[in-house]
Amino acid sequence: MAYQPIENYGLIGNMHTVAMVGINGSIDWLCFPHFDSPSLFASILDDEKGGSFSIAPRDHGEVTHKQFYWPDTNVLVTRFLSPDGVAELIDYMPVVDGASDGDERQHRIVRRLSVVRGSMNFRLECRPAFDYARVPAEVEITDRGVLFHGPDLHLALSGEPDFRRVETGEAGGGPGTQTGPAGAAATAGPAAATPAAAGPAGAVSDFHLQENESLTFVLHQVPEGSGCSAAIPEDESEALFRDTVAYWRRWLSKSTYRGRWREMVHRSALTLKLLTFEPTGAIVAAPTTGLPEGVGGERNWDYRYTWIRDAAFTLYGLLRIGFTEEAEKFMAWIEARTHELNSDGSLQIMYGLDGRHELTEQELNHLDGYRSSKPVRIGNGAYDQLQLDIYGELMDSVYLYNKYGSPISYDFWVQLRKLINWVVDNWKRTDEGVWEVRGGQQHFTYSKLMCWVAIDRGLRLADKRSFPADRDRWIAVRDEIYEEIMREGWSEERKAFVQSYGSTTLDASNLTMPLVFFVSPTDRRMLSTLDETLKPPQEGGLVSNSLVYRYDVTQTEDGLSGEEGTFNICSFWLVEALTRAGRTDRGRLEEARLMFEKMLGYANHVGLYAEETGPSGEALGNFPQAFTHLALISAAYNLDKELG
Repeated sequence: MAYQPIENYGLIGNMHTVAMVGINGSIDWLCFPHFDSPSLFASILDDEKGGSFSIAPRDHGEVTHKQFYWPDTNVLVTRFLSPDGVAELIDYMPVVDGASDGDERQHRIVRRLSVVRGSMNFRLECRPAFDYARVPAEVEITDRGVLFHGPDLHLALSGEPDFRRVETGEAGGGPGTQTGPAGAAATAGPAAATPAAAGPAGAVSDFHLQENESLTFVLHQVPEGSGCSAAIPEDESEALFRDTVAYWRRWLSKSTYRGRWREMVHRSALTLKLLTFEPTGAIVAAPTTGLPEGVGGERNWDYRYTWIRDAAFTLYGLLRIGFTEEAEKFMAWIEARTHELNSDGSLQIMYGLDGRHELTEQELNHLDGYRSSKPVRIGNGAYDQLQLDIYGELMDSVYLYNKYGSPISYDFWVQLRKLINWVVDNWKRTDEGVWEVRGGQQHFTYSKLMCWVAIDRGLRLADKRSFPADRDRWIAVRDEIYEEIMREGWSEERKAFVQSYGSTTLDASNLTMPLVFFVSPTDRRMLSTLDETLKPPQEGGLVSNSLVYRYDVTQTEDGLSGEEGTFNICSFWLVEALTRAGRTDRGRLEEARLMFEKMLGYANHVGLYAEETGPSGEALGNFPQAFTHLALISAAYNLDKELG
């Protein structure tokens, strides 16, 4: 099986995990039962060993594919069009309100296949590869479907057609006749078969459907020793589909956003909901690991965790468009982390979705990587880096929540006060910065900026709530940081705020200065920084056809080799900075709108964004990226408001 482009996937999920479904009908990524569980299907990281679950037409020559979401839901529809017929594959994971994490109904993938015109032959091929393809599945064919046994995990694939076992390395095609519904026979002999690719052990079924016929397949977790459930009858399948559609529409109806670009804002909101880990309220940065920032390169990371810095963007985005329950649950997760400080009083930069602290990084050398992008990593070695910016993002999120959500408790304030005092004592240190560089610590301008934000928001919160605080000391340090940034973080040579003290390198993170109210959006230094950033890379800027690089990799020693694409969140930051500058300059506001609407065109066919956009408009990096969708919501909200 050839690798699909990263942007060729849609996403389904149940707020415990997600599955990536290609436009060809193949599930090529699924960690089960949680986002950060070992993978079950991972052919996007190794098209031979990774494992997949495909349902697709066979023997129909050239087949056209179309994929879209059922409106206002996370129910995915993949349409197959051929001269012989048209079929629809509807994929979703049912959400059971009030069900516990151990409830088997909560961990199901439903795949409903229907022929809406003509007739078509199909092949279903399910080849799980447990534990990141390190443990082969034990495959048991039953009269109700197939059982797959792995280490501490047992799955059943229920459905009507007959299945046959395929061994590791064996192609799925082969002689024999498979039986479809109502006894309809479909020849699977040499003349008719379309041989499937070899891969891990699994099960294959070939079958035929006529117009208005449908089949429903369910992949679900089962207790050890139990068998497959019976195939879902048509009326029950229809009811389950309608219930799932109703769930997503009910959730989306809470949105208060009524502005321009509503469809894209709502798609971003639905995506963020999919990336929420329901048991704790944490939001995963992205549901994948190892997807490269540059194809063939080494910039391949595991993003299936929650970063503290995501807090401000997440809470701001959710609160702005009415999703207060999600914001409240995420704030509870954040508060819990402030009670688990390191021995020196600091916070980690990221945690597991359940709040665990150790995220030891490993390389999976047995996997080839997406299009030979090695190494494939699980865990994230940056978890114990020093990144001073997280305290500003944390305090900004708490300040926003206290303002737009619910007033925080005194006990929470006591923990926050400890963190602010830690920042007061440690802000002069070098760190690895917002981009988690592995080339050594520096005095990054953005890190100092967010130390200023941490103390500033602490002072504002203390005054607003009359909380006890060491105000005089905090004010003195806040002012000291401000003047140092203006002196050391500004380059008179570049006429711009720069990446680190003493450098002349631009960094897109400095575009957030007016967003966090550090400088006026019309301050001459900020306007000059905007102008320098807007130049193309060959002239020292960071913008290429409205897309923004986070920094110039040839000028920043980040400890890594290879190139990377433009960072989508940085493009939306630039839109916001231009929007705010546009309050007194209509030209900049129009530029912000054009840039934003151009960025909308870089979403994939179902409105999803990866971390980066490559030179040919392709998606790069982990997918979809929560940060990108958060920034889209924020940019859309503020731009729409400014346009009036």
